[in-house]
Amino acid sequence: MIIMTLEGIGISFGDKALLHDVTQGIEDYDRIGVIGINGTGKSTLLAIVAGTLEADEGQIIRRNGLKISYLPQNPLFDPDRSVLENVVQNISQDQAFWNVQGEAAAMLLKLGIDDPSVMPGTLSGGQRKRAALAAALLTPSDLLILDEPTNHLDHEMIEWLQNQLDSYKGAILMITHDRYFLDEVTSTIWEIDRAGVYSYPGNYEKYLQMKQERMDFARAAERKMAALYKQDLAWMMRGARARSTKQKAHIQRFEALRDREKIAEERNVILESIPSRMGNKTIEVRNLAKSYGDKCLFHDFSYTFLKNDRIGIIGPNGCGKSTLLKILTGELAPDEGEVDVGQTIRISYFGQENEQLPDSGTVIDLVKETGEYVRTADGLITASAMCERFLFIKSKQYTPIAKLSGGEKRRLCLLRVLMQAPNVLILDEPTNDLDIQTLQILEDYLDRFSGIVIAVSHDRYFLDRVVNRIFSFEGDGLLHQSEGGYEEYLAHKEGLAAEEPAGNAAGSSEAAGSPEPAGKDGKRQRIRKSEPRKRLTYSQQREYDSIEDVIDELTEKSQKLSEEMQKVSTDYIKLQELAEEKQKTDEELEEKIGRYLELQELLESFEKD
Repeated sequence: MIIMTLEGIGISFGDKALLHDVTQGIEDYDRIGVIGINGTGKSTLLAIVAGTLEADEGQIIRRNGLKISYLPQNPLFDPDRSVLENVVQNISQDQAFWNVQGEAAAMLLKLGIDDPSVMPGTLSGGQRKRAALAAALLTPSDLLILDEPTNHLDHEMIEWLQNQLDSYKGAILMITHDRYFLDEVTSTIWEIDRAGVYSYPGNYEKYLQMKQERMDFARAAERKMAALYKQDLAWMMRGARARSTKQKAHIQRFEALRDREKIAEERNVILESIPSRMGNKTIEVRNLAKSYGDKCLFHDFSYTFLKNDRIGIIGPNGCGKSTLLKILTGELAPDEGEVDVGQTIRISYFGQENEQLPDSGTVIDLVKETGEYVRTADGLITASAMCERFLFIKSKQYTPIAKLSGGEKRRLCLLRVLMQAPNVLILDEPTNDLDIQTLQILEDYLDRFSGIVIAVSHDRYFLDRVVNRIFSFEGDGLLHQSEGGYEEYLAHKEGLAAEEPAGNAAGSSEAAGSPEPAGKDGKRQRIRKSEPRKRLTYSQQREYDSIEDVIDELTEKSQKLSEEMQKVSTDYIKLQELAEEKQKTDEELEEKIGRYLELQELLESFEKD
């Protein structure tokens, strides 16, 4: 049964049409996920549906008595009331205060707010969002509208929320960039593209298939129209005259073809830069410990980061993940232990909250402050070209920063971080507020990044896609090490509960593939293991599928460097530069060949079993 119909909805900001002629219906048990690039109008659409924003054109027809519960992107609180009072106040007034107070306090506790009597001004942005989520979930409704509900939730909370929505008796309209969450919760995808809304039945995985089919069909139609336009153009050039009805129609067809909206090919953006050179010494941490008051966040943590490490750090909110990152960057000092950073290490840090952006100036002005040019594998490219690679088209580059959406500001901050040419990237919740297309660009960038990546993330897809080792906070003040992505972590979690934690776990290639960390005496601890795998892990299979191409590229690069060295044999300075680069290339080639043989041997052992 239809509970709401959107007819011809349109809204503009300035001279930009954000939404145009949007016509869609919502049925009583729909589970709709809204996706699109940041700044295309996702939050605006939700606000219009919720009734907190009026469209410039069109109408919304709602079923009589329709009850709506809405979680906005940036919820507001009464600063003079406690968090609990705010939540209860936002819940439907049909219920008495005392009837919902206990339920609200219990849900706030579940969402990591231990003291519901605190004032909103003392909470972080993430805590305020979770408090508003509690109010939205507890409000009786027929349509639940959620704008980024998974932001600032840890893995346990995300799974809990997923169960809550599975049991919800009504329609759901939500924005989320968590691709696993979209797959599990949604039954329909609305994609906002060029001010229109396209509807796809099915979850996110099904959407990807259907969108590809739609784009293939559209491209085929565009090729036919382009060919017809070429013929009509030749006819017009021969001196067509509108002397008959048939000729007039022909001219009108030509004009329609000329003025048609052409298919905008999605850009396959390759974002890469050349990182700063990394010496043999990376980052070594020894016996780190940090406490706040009586609460010990972690202790006895030691690790030596390897070149090209891809480390994921996970755990519940408040366990110390961000604190650990700030100790690695030198922003915080540990209570015990030390962080020893190599002289050639150049760290760039992307925090949870957007760095303070200026109120004045444009996108391109801010990017140029980092550098007019960026050196990439393709040579020097301009700041403007880097903006385009990061989805800021030329017209968007002159947008005042103050007018950017929250997601666009987040994307701009990330671009500035990547332009600094680091060799160590430290990312604290990098997926928060980034649209899916930007996430794909970031993930592709990290594939090509020849340095160390350390990421705190609750995005399960991102962890499976990017990391090859996880350190997890399991509630005992120690960090536990497991190999692979999030899928592998879950598979090992039962065994991790019985093992000695990863104190003094020195990073090394021999640790790869094993969930057994080193104990304080440096020896491997025996743990209870789950059933042995009969196949490569997700991350191992992905690595195996691409490693031969990498070996071929490195071999070709080494040969070209040898040829260049022969040409400049009399130029000592240039020869020295090429020799150093060839040595680095050969070392990486040797490492990749060794890893290929290791994976091949592992694969053969599975086949024998």
